[in-house]
Amino acid sequence: MIFWRIKSLDSMLATAAKKSLHRSLGVWQLTLLGIGAIIGTGIFVLTAEAAQKAGPGMMIAFVIAGFVCAVAALCYSELSSMVPISGSAYTYSYAVLGELIAWMVGWALILEYSVAAGAVAVGWSGYFVGLLNSSLGIKIPFALVNGPFAGGIINLPAVIICILVVSLLIIGTRESATFNATLVAVKIVALTAFIALALPVADMNHFDPFLPLGTSGVAAAAASIFFAYVGFDAVSTAAEETKDPQRNLPIALISSLLICTLFYLLISAGVVGAVGAQPLIDATGEGLMPGSREMAAQCKLLAAVGQQPVVCSHEALAHVLRQIGWEKVGNLIGLAAFLALPSVILMMLFGQTRIFFVMSRDGLLPEVLSHIHPRFKTPYIVTLVTGLVVTASAAFLPVGKLANISNSGTLFAFLVVALSVMILRIKDKNRARPFKAPVIWLVGPLAIGGCITLFLFLPTDAQLVFPIWTGVGLIFYFLYGYRRSHVLLGISTPPGGENLIEPIRSLVNHEEGERDKEK
Repeated sequence: MIFWRIKSLDSMLATAAKKSLHRSLGVWQLTLLGIGAIIGTGIFVLTAEAAQKAGPGMMIAFVIAGFVCAVAALCYSELSSMVPISGSAYTYSYAVLGELIAWMVGWALILEYSVAAGAVAVGWSGYFVGLLNSSLGIKIPFALVNGPFAGGIINLPAVIICILVVSLLIIGTRESATFNATLVAVKIVALTAFIALALPVADMNHFDPFLPLGTSGVAAAAASIFFAYVGFDAVSTAAEETKDPQRNLPIALISSLLICTLFYLLISAGVVGAVGAQPLIDATGEGLMPGSREMAAQCKLLAAVGQQPVVCSHEALAHVLRQIGWEKVGNLIGLAAFLALPSVILMMLFGQTRIFFVMSRDGLLPEVLSHIHPRFKTPYIVTLVTGLVVTASAAFLPVGKLANISNSGTLFAFLVVALSVMILRIKDKNRARPFKAPVIWLVGPLAIGGCITLFLFLPTDAQLVFPIWTGVGLIFYFLYGYRRSHVLLGISTPPGGENLIEPIRSLVNHEEGERDKEK
């Protein structure tokens, strides 16, 4: 039975123990990794999307989304401290709920990482275009910076940045901890500058009406800007390279989430207070859908008469500072996003290749995905495949749709993690738990209920994408992974071992041949 194909935690830990990884990451480096993964397009770009759905009530939406992530983070903390192994939710679900659910989680994580990378690319494009226009007076044609949903043809800057990042990954460029810390510092300085300049000029009249589209608008905004918190689970993928993971992983997960939530609340208050954040509505009084042709048309009409509300901006934070007289600082905010967001794309693509690699290692995906480039020694095939999906999505879809699609996969993964923690409390109650999620029978159901609720408030098209995507994944699983599963075949190898034997042997033979030629 596929539900009974379970990789035991003991075997996973024993296998990981055979792998000689250098544990070098401390709690501060992990926290910075989490902050770096969380702070990205979500706050730099989706602030406008949240304002269009909830108006000033987006502040409540940030709290709701942050709360759901917090209870999910407690569940992640317990599992990651028990099983400090790469693979994140896929690995946890394989150990608790079996192979079929693990496959569904791994397949859903493609939506989290790949589609999210596309959303970040589109967000970067907005800041790049704004920076060119405000700093150099260069204006790229509308049709070349917007996909069909927004009335354009293709988002060319987003395509270019995707191609560059994929090329870097294939060549082998990787972020060092120092480089990541520098980029995190750039983002934090930029956001702190925004808060310091926007809050003092806040006008309380801009907060009225606070809920222009009612509580349903707040819930819809929370479902969309949930994307702004996605990334904290990337901390758990660094489990095997972490010093004292039982202590440091939970601290880093919760700390990074709390720091980012505080930033988000202050920034949303600054946006509303400084310039206002009332949504655009249609003739019936309903809010226009962000990223739609109708909203794009109305934004064009407003721009023609010299008006550009924050809900129309593709670079919300820079736009606000320019509106209140800090044009040069606004350009610097745009520059910070321009410099920092590509690193988020790289990290997400790198995380996606890791998930694919682990699934390939387990026999659920073709082993060709683990083939290593003879020169660059990187998994170039899986990087190319992933890069193709990311580039296509960034080229034609607006950032809001990409974020919503990504959220649908992420919410499912978080739900499974919360369910796994509760099942393990019953199935394996005597196992050592260096970190225990407090009041798990309250925290767990809250995480599950929160994920389901946010999913129900996603736009209909995003809701439909997930079951269709899952159905395609199940077809692929039963045609391929079901019969080639290493658990079914009784194959047990160190992580990546079997998949790397042939590539390494080929590399060794090639190097020996080259040395013989030199002799």
